[in-house]
Amino acid sequence: MCAIVGVHGAKNASKIAYYALFAMQHRGQESTGISAANGERIHLVKDRGLVTKVFADESKFDILSGDCAIGHNRYSTAGDDSILDAQPVFARYKLGEISVAHNGNLVNKDVVRAKLIERGAIFQTDMDTENIVHLIAKSSEDKLVDRIKDMIAKLEGAYCLVIQSRSKMFVIRDRFGIRPLSLGRLKDGGYIVASETCAFDLVGATFERDVEPGEMLIFSEDSEPVSEKLFEPDYHPCAFEYIYFSRPDSIINGKNVYESRLIMGRRLAKESPADVDLVIPVPDSGVAAARGYADGLGVPFEMAIVRNHYVGRTFIEPTQNVREQKVRLKLSPIKHLIDGKRIAIIDDSLVRGTTSTQIVKMLKDAGAKEVHMRIASPEIKYPCRYGIDTPTQEELISASSTPEEIAKKIDATSLGFLSIEGLVESLGKDMNYSLVSFDGNYFAGGSKDSSSCGIS
Repeated sequence: MCAIVGVHGAKNASKIAYYALFAMQHRGQESTGISAANGERIHLVKDRGLVTKVFADESKFDILSGDCAIGHNRYSTAGDDSILDAQPVFARYKLGEISVAHNGNLVNKDVVRAKLIERGAIFQTDMDTENIVHLIAKSSEDKLVDRIKDMIAKLEGAYCLVIQSRSKMFVIRDRFGIRPLSLGRLKDGGYIVASETCAFDLVGATFERDVEPGEMLIFSEDSEPVSEKLFEPDYHPCAFEYIYFSRPDSIINGKNVYESRLIMGRRLAKESPADVDLVIPVPDSGVAAARGYADGLGVPFEMAIVRNHYVGRTFIEPTQNVREQKVRLKLSPIKHLIDGKRIAIIDDSLVRGTTSTQIVKMLKDAGAKEVHMRIASPEIKYPCRYGIDTPTQEELISASSTPEEIAKKIDATSLGFLSIEGLVESLGKDMNYSLVSFDGNYFAGGSKDSSSCGIS
């Protein structure tokens, strides 16, 4: 899961892209980058680390001049933390210069890459984004827009793309609309596209609409964006955007994330109640669901676990050892709120059981009489091939254990999950959501046995 942004027709476009990436830092913390075009050249700055670290030196923005900029925050399923894996990916080719930022996962990456290598392509990374650059460069079409269409026809899986030339910007969303992408208008008349609308709020942009599934937007100098339908849409937005990934203040596919989580919590209280004295969340993404759960039970709610916000999100860390260490570093209980009480602890999801085991122990060490773990999403039984960090089914605790068995493993008094039906009804039945992690429906290609791909 990554963040992408594109800014066109704006003064100081790279600064706007910077603030947008800052607002979406939660979507990826391994590396960040911005490329800017001034009509003649594309310049790129990228590195490992957070947005504020990579762009701490203000002089970097002198390099990134121009009224068009694209940017990327990276999270990956792979442990490699090489600077080569940072985006955007820049290249020089027959028609000039391009830069590409990608959020998603291409399930046919290995097949496409093998064919490209047969044609002489040389790869520097394992990123599927590099496939995109090579497909554009090796296309026989005369115009970039046609090369992009040629490239898109060869992709399978989930993708949101921002492609920058020296004078234009191209924005593409796959026909399933798995990953979110929205269009906004800047105060000075320029445009911005971003993975989440929270980026618009920070830069003072006005939300226009979502980029449609299967749509390409073309931004040119001194003109309105041109829309072209590349595919008939088959809308399957990812349910996990509402459960965990997106910021609570974002609007994803027309729905507020905070409100969606609140409704999930209320539904969870109906499906899996617990006789407790207090409901507490695992901060931060479990807060809204916990409030809903407490409302549903009529039980007091307290923020009884304090999160150290200077420690990153454990779910998107690339290795198990790092995840386990960061759980201990980032969460601390308020003992006087917990001691002697029966606690319901609400988390957004349960993937490997790493975080849950340590949280249960932490609460018991703080004096909790009982710890009832409740999960505001269904059991994750299948690896997602569309951009979520679940590369193998063996890593998923719910794939091999019942809730009762998991409760024993994590030493919880009880464990309950939101049902798939409860999730769908909480989000609304107006869309066919991507529920692949819960139901194993690989509608966009790939399977649970597909090889793991480096997430872009």
